[in-house]
Amino acid sequence: MNPQQHRPIAVYGATGHTGQFVVQEAQRRGLPVVAVGRSAARLDEVFAPGVTRRIADLADPTSLEQAFAGCAVVINCAGPFLDTAAPVAQAALRAGCHYIDVTAEQASAQASLADFDAPARAAGKVVIPAAAFYGGLADLLASALARAGTIDEITVAIGLDRWWPTAGTRKTGERNTVPRQVVAHGRLVPLVPSEHVPDWAFAAPLGSQAMVEIPFSEVITIAHHLPVGHIRSLLNRSALQDIRDTGTPPPTAADDSGRSAQRFELMVQLVQGGRTRTAGVRGQDIYAVTAPIVVEVAQRLLAPAYAHSGALAVAQAVDPVDMLRALHGTALEVFGDALPG
Repeated sequence: MNPQQHRPIAVYGATGHTGQFVVQEAQRRGLPVVAVGRSAARLDEVFAPGVTRRIADLADPTSLEQAFAGCAVVINCAGPFLDTAAPVAQAALRAGCHYIDVTAEQASAQASLADFDAPARAAGKVVIPAAAFYGGLADLLASALARAGTIDEITVAIGLDRWWPTAGTRKTGERNTVPRQVVAHGRLVPLVPSEHVPDWAFAAPLGSQAMVEIPFSEVITIAHHLPVGHIRSLLNRSALQDIRDTGTPPPTAADDSGRSAQRFELMVQLVQGGRTRTAGVRGQDIYAVTAPIVVEVAQRLLAPAYAHSGALAVAQAVDPVDMLRALHGTALEVFGDALPG
């Protein structure tokens, strides 16, 4: 029997919009979970008495380590991750836990992969940044499409029918002033936005969308382990306008699960050896769908045979095709060339 399978998953930032979805998903799967936050009153307000709650202050490393004590995996849902990723990951490793976060911030993902590889290997644990809608899904799709050898180019296209940003997204946007990066000629370089970005054809209800080049953490996660000449990431212009509009409201529940009515489609087009392969995912609510992704990853880390360590992109840490199969039909729809057969 693997004792780690009976240790809880700790969710840091549990009272936030995404954190609540993650706690609920762990409960739905019958996994023990610990909700970690800064305010006892807020934890009591959000969670039923049966949910274990612990208090931790980001500025107090000891309180973080104590909050994660006895847990197997820490899932960090509290942005801005430029501020939270390092202290939470450090405390998770000291407490003997794997670490996962859901950052869309390129600089945070890049720093975690660079700074935590050696400490994670020494601890026999993994640190996985950006294992979410942004960062994780495109990495899984690209890795499922890739074959051995150098990839000529990867294009990630994201379409949202609306983007209702959470308070955390707003705060992260204000904090994240680091220049965005793309991959050109095999190297990470600063983004030089093109004025000529072609429209992208998504399925209904999105249809044809005007796009803008705006890379998120998927550029970092993909480039970390796949040899690619060029990576660009596109978002539909109307979604960008939503998030830039200070009057756009936050998401509101449209069903019993708490998901908003937002629909998304994320596509990856990969060119390698003269052949183009395309795959994608579509579903409802980019914040809610992050929960089954990260909890599915966490469950795989708890398996008795799991043997990876170090700082890894999600498609390095788990089998990308098997992971997409697990999500297909439950959390989202996977289409295209990613799932053989």
